[in-house]
Amino acid sequence: MNAYRPVHAPHLAPVVGSAGSPRWTQRPAQSNWGDFGPDDQLGRLNYLTADKVKEAALEIQTGERFCLSLPLDKPGGNALNPRRHPPVIKPSRRPLGPGLNFALSRENPNYTDVVSDDYAEIYLQYSTQWDALSHVGSHFDINGDGVDELVYYNGFQAGIDILAPDDLPDMGGQSRAKALGVERLAEQAIQGRGVLVNLRRHFGDGHTLVSGKMLKEVLKADGIEVTKGDIVALYTGFSELLLACDGPPKSDMPETVGAVLDGRDPELQQWIIDSHITTLVADNYGIESVPGRPADGRCAFLPLHELCLFKLGMPFGELWYLHPLAQWLQAHGRYRFMLTAPALRLPGAVGSPVTPVATV
Repeated sequence: MNAYRPVHAPHLAPVVGSAGSPRWTQRPAQSNWGDFGPDDQLGRLNYLTADKVKEAALEIQTGERFCLSLPLDKPGGNALNPRRHPPVIKPSRRPLGPGLNFALSRENPNYTDVVSDDYAEIYLQYSTQWDALSHVGSHFDINGDGVDELVYYNGFQAGIDILAPDDLPDMGGQSRAKALGVERLAEQAIQGRGVLVNLRRHFGDGHTLVSGKMLKEVLKADGIEVTKGDIVALYTGFSELLLACDGPPKSDMPETVGAVLDGRDPELQQWIIDSHITTLVADNYGIESVPGRPADGRCAFLPLHELCLFKLGMPFGELWYLHPLAQWLQAHGRYRFMLTAPALRLPGAVGSPVTPVATV
């Protein structure tokens, strides 16, 4: 394959942020930086207009609802990602002991209440999740000076807008996305029309890299129309097979089970650009092949994440539980539904667990 070379779009008028200085003078090829304004942090979530929500509401015919979240202690273990661990739930502390099954009469004999209060230590992208736009950035020369910077969507920069512990020495190891945090997804109150694409029906449970051509053929065969602002949900069966595992899944499951998008395929990338969808969600580990198909030279480890989160401002939803919804839609000859999937309003985080709800 040809070596990867960053391709720069033609120079545009400098984008000036609210601080008064240009954030970038050139943007990556394929990107929409600046199209929604110099300080935009929503990207394609701007397509979720009131009219799009009303359009989604027209898909509700029976009022039946589907929970699209895995139990948040799944996938189990940390074989799929050694850096992410299952949640740990602990009781809060009171002066007289743990605050679970705590009789308030221990503090005041006249009280009859028994109370329980707890907290969770949770990796925000361990299970069913949203990836915020601060989740994946790239090296890019935003100033046209020949020097690559570490940047995220719309030119927000590492060390300035996205802060690691070294950037916050007085905060005890904390990090903070001052821009593009997951709270932006929450504030947008993600709700819109979902379009389910049943890849499992076409490709089975074997590991298949789905190209743009293959995806288009599925859409045509199933009579699926995707329009601007839709949320496309890819059903592969991965999460259903994950739940069927006897114990935690094997570490190679993302590379051996189910359909995944071929993130390096130019036709697939162009389809995503041209479709103007709001976002992609899937029931598998990364939506695309993890890692991306081998390539020579400099390239993204996750090319679709780079295209969507970094260039287009498209959040990703991963490890969703789509099986019951997919079965129902197939049985009723439908593929559209109303989707409600707000993220946690947790300022500064780069991802969020989510309990999406599909209403048909």
